[in-house]
Amino acid sequence: MPVEIATVRAAQRTGSPGRPHGGGPALFGVVFAFWITMAGTTAPTALYPLYGEEFGFAPFTVTVVFAVYALGVILGLLVFGRLSDQVGRRPVLVAATLLSAAAAAVFLLAHGLPALFAARVVSGFSAALVTGAATASLTERLGPHSRVGPATLALFANMGGLACGTLLAGVLADLAPSPLRTPWIVLLALASVAVLAVLLAGESSPHRSGFSPRFQPLGVPAEIRSDFLRSSMAAGAGFAVLGVLTAVTGLFVGTVLHEPGHTLTGLVVFAAFACTALGQLLVRALRPAVALPVACAGLITAAGLIGTAMATGSLALLFAGSAADGLATGIAIGHGLGTITTRGAPRHRGASVSTFFAVLYSMLAVPAIGVGVLIRVTGLRPAGGIFSAAVAALALGVLLSLVRTGRRTA
Repeated sequence: MPVEIATVRAAQRTGSPGRPHGGGPALFGVVFAFWITMAGTTAPTALYPLYGEEFGFAPFTVTVVFAVYALGVILGLLVFGRLSDQVGRRPVLVAATLLSAAAAAVFLLAHGLPALFAARVVSGFSAALVTGAATASLTERLGPHSRVGPATLALFANMGGLACGTLLAGVLADLAPSPLRTPWIVLLALASVAVLAVLLAGESSPHRSGFSPRFQPLGVPAEIRSDFLRSSMAAGAGFAVLGVLTAVTGLFVGTVLHEPGHTLTGLVVFAAFACTALGQLLVRALRPAVALPVACAGLITAAGLIGTAMATGSLALLFAGSAADGLATGIAIGHGLGTITTRGAPRHRGASVSTFFAVLYSMLAVPAIGVGVLIRVTGLRPAGGIFSAAVAALALGVLLSLVRTGRRTA
């Protein structure tokens, strides 16, 4: 989940932070809860091939199980996006980490597909709750004069968790006994520690409006609609690749590369999410007029590398393509949110950010299912080539649109 979304929401809700709330231990508790919750969302990636063998389901089913998580995130943010403003940061952080622990427990005790679907939905809700509450809490705790910005710290916790979750699960699955149980025991224990840390951290928000359930509205103001569409399509293309990598990398490593271990799967996904975080930092050094074309060029390059990796069975090209996609996706996300926050009317920012987020997570889920269908029809390698070509075409379309708009402006 892109951390800047939550950062924007936190800034809108809390305004300029005043005095910091809580010291080092409290700050660590919030960061750790954020990190372990996001780690739990990607941990199943390295384990999907094992679940397929255990429960006897095909690659298509894996993509559906993955997509259910994205649906949980979207519904959670639309329904509970304002919850930490209404009831406080600590109760929402406790709920998020408890849901993360519950998802790990369901995975630990799973004996069939229904349990996997339930665990992924619960995991999606945990991610939806923790992102806004944790980032807002970090903003309030650090204060305006902190050496480390809350957005940077939240980026570390968010993307760091996404990157480390699948790597941790892969390493444990390879080295520890009971590969479908040990990772979840470890994650359940860490999530339990996070719950205790958040309980001891105290509340950081002095203002609470009271609970009133309602959906977060969607919409984009007319003055940024064209730029919003380009940014969301570019970032969405990158998210589609991240989703497919998360869903089927284990299958590629096992069936094409014939590697029996699961750490390699974790490393590929780790590289993708770590570079997504790096791209979100890198966009700050790029001019707005340059950022999106660079992102589109990176997406086209990444699609070519991943498509070639699928065709040739090259692990090196898969790593390179994953890293390139992460960088390009991070830049596109940063550019899109920059457009919303600097050019959109303040009264429409919340709806615009929610819409941007809904597009990204829809692109995370739907293409993954489409690739699952293609795998059933054509096999893994042809499906990877077709998907890569579609991503490259979408990024190229955005790039050509930018060129045409530049010429008209000139």
